[in-house]
Amino acid sequence: MVRAVGNAKDEQASDMELMKERFAKLLLGEDMSGGGKGVSSALALSNAITNTAASVFGEIKKLEPMAAERKERWRKEINWLLSVTDHIVEFVPSNQTSKDGTILEIMVTKQRADLQMNIPALRKLDSMLIDCLDTFKDQNEFFYDNTSAKDDAGGGVHKGKNSRKDDKWWIPTPKVPPNGLPDSARKWLQSQKDSVNQVLKAAMAINSQVLSEMEIPESYIDSLPKNGRATLGDSIYKSITDDYFDPDYFLSTMGLASEHKILELKNKIEASIVIWRRKMSTKTEKSTWGSAVSMEKRELFEERAETILLILKHRYPGIPQSSLDISKIQYNKDVGQAVLESYSRVIESLAYTILSRIQDVLQADTVAKSNYTKETKTNVLKEGKYAKEEAPTSMTLWDFMGWAPLDQGGVGVNKDGLMSVKDTKFPSKPYGIFPIKKTSYLES
Repeated sequence: MVRAVGNAKDEQASDMELMKERFAKLLLGEDMSGGGKGVSSALALSNAITNTAASVFGEIKKLEPMAAERKERWRKEINWLLSVTDHIVEFVPSNQTSKDGTILEIMVTKQRADLQMNIPALRKLDSMLIDCLDTFKDQNEFFYDNTSAKDDAGGGVHKGKNSRKDDKWWIPTPKVPPNGLPDSARKWLQSQKDSVNQVLKAAMAINSQVLSEMEIPESYIDSLPKNGRATLGDSIYKSITDDYFDPDYFLSTMGLASEHKILELKNKIEASIVIWRRKMSTKTEKSTWGSAVSMEKRELFEERAETILLILKHRYPGIPQSSLDISKIQYNKDVGQAVLESYSRVIESLAYTILSRIQDVLQADTVAKSNYTKETKTNVLKEGKYAKEEAPTSMTLWDFMGWAPLDQGGVGVNKDGLMSVKDTKFPSKPYGIFPIKKTSYLES
């Protein structure tokens, strides 16, 4: 009992020291020299949440529960960092009754509305993802071959037998039974995938909303060209401003085969939207668009660009942050927005990783079932061929009767269903048949 109490005190003291270290870095703005050259409080807190998630979760390579120590560490440290939002308040009117019964309207403090709504939602999404990983405990429907992991740990650079078709060869490939997963297991995996996908969409929505509310830094605006054509290039600009515009067809012509291409297009589209919005808000008379371009057309082109952005975000959720997003996060001064953005981004990244690992298993199941079906058909065809070759020839009526086949001049059946003889040569006189001698009563 005494030892348990001592261990609890030691753990509490260790947590206290760790918390002091965390908040010291926040107060110093990550400038440990204390010279005042650190980053803003908002950026320091954003970096702290991002770094904590990276050190706790790392890169999830398998569908398995988190270690209890890592789970406890995440809960503890994220609660420390989120506790800052409890003290970000706003004044709201409230009625108060005095001792004499008079109703007075006073201003009271309440947690800021965006934090009050989104922090509990993000906590719930966080718990859902960790619970999802816990559901894979003791599952035996699929497994992972650690050959590649051992080669990588041993300093080998070759991909080994367990190589993936994509560029993330260090992620182990899941293995399923030769005939694929049972239907119940696949349905369960699909339900887990749907749940994680909902978490991903919710986190993306919160993150996108927070980023849209952040101010665009002047340094980013100063770095932009003067017009949208220079930002997009003639080809993209012509496609967006054409009379007929199909966003799906437009994206299919962009050659988005790599993450770099996707991010490059996203940066161009976002930059053009910023330029067009500023031109419409300032209503500059000497616009580079020319007098022929009306305000309605400008709004139409902006809507088209936003549609492209929306499709990119949902079709490629795992791409890195754009130049505009990075600039907003770097120069943001609002601590509440910094917490919401970083926490939602961490959950979004975790959800996307889990979703990718589930998709790996489902893909392995699809391949296994396809191969198993092909092998089964091949075996059936082979067995049928061998059975046909080895089967003894059964005797027919021709064999029993001693008749020759019709094509050899034997007996057959004509179109009327009657026996017929084809090219059969009969002797002119039956062999061994002699005329019977007739007798008469007169001769006797």
